[in-house]
Amino acid sequence: MSKRNSQAAKQAARERIRAQQEAERRREKRKKSFIVGGAIVGVLAIAGGISYAVVQNNKPGYWEEAKDNKLVKPANTSGKDGTTVVIGKADAKKTVKVYEDPRCPICASFEQTVGPTVEKDIKDGKYKVQFVGATFIDRNLPGEGSRNALSALGAALNVSPDAFLAYKKALYSADNHPSEQDDKFKDDSYLIKIADEVPALKKNAGFKKAVKDGTYDRWALEMSKTFDDNKEDVRGTPAFTVDGKQLTGADGKNAPMSVEDYNKAIDKALKG
Repeated sequence: MSKRNSQAAKQAARERIRAQQEAERRREKRKKSFIVGGAIVGVLAIAGGISYAVVQNNKPGYWEEAKDNKLVKPANTSGKDGTTVVIGKADAKKTVKVYEDPRCPICASFEQTVGPTVEKDIKDGKYKVQFVGATFIDRNLPGEGSRNALSALGAALNVSPDAFLAYKKALYSADNHPSEQDDKFKDDSYLIKIADEVPALKKNAGFKKAVKDGTYDRWALEMSKTFDDNKEDVRGTPAFTVDGKQLTGADGKNAPMSVEDYNKAIDKALKG
């Protein structure tokens, strides 16, 4: 092979690598070990004449590898894996479990409509709220925005419960929440941009570093397991339970989605 052809082949290989990397991994977050591993595979593929695409297809994805990351529990959590997130006044007698997936459009609709009522109830001590995060939309569509946003919520929770609630509200807002087909939450830069709407997070270097570094990625996976393994027969989001019983709206089947239906359901549950 001539020197010219050799150089052309190497250049073509480099272009294939860059194209594959761009197509398969469009996100900023990369763990140092993941980058190094990918680079080594790429070099070996070129040196041995192995198809880079075949190697990549046989590699586990980022979130599969994140299962082996060190578990870092956010502050303001409890439980074995830090997946118990309870927010509210300690003397509130009842706890409402709130099941939500960050990419869920119905969750966004609920938060925009009924969210202010829930926020007021928490502040008034009417009940505490236990948040349970889900990521099943990532599996169904697929994508990674649910897991990435849940990890960012962990970073906000590490700042304070109030920052967590404010950030969750911002994520679900009409201005920021994408359609479920648009995996916009996979981008750290977009999550950080939304966080700028929360005073406690806007200039918080620790929060931004945690999002970029994926500090709470493993925690997000553990939280997702909590949803998958729930004992209250919750299979979708949003869902709300009190004392193990799901709250329903006027139809008696689905979660209450109006302030009126929610108040009726919650008042009945709290008396039970």
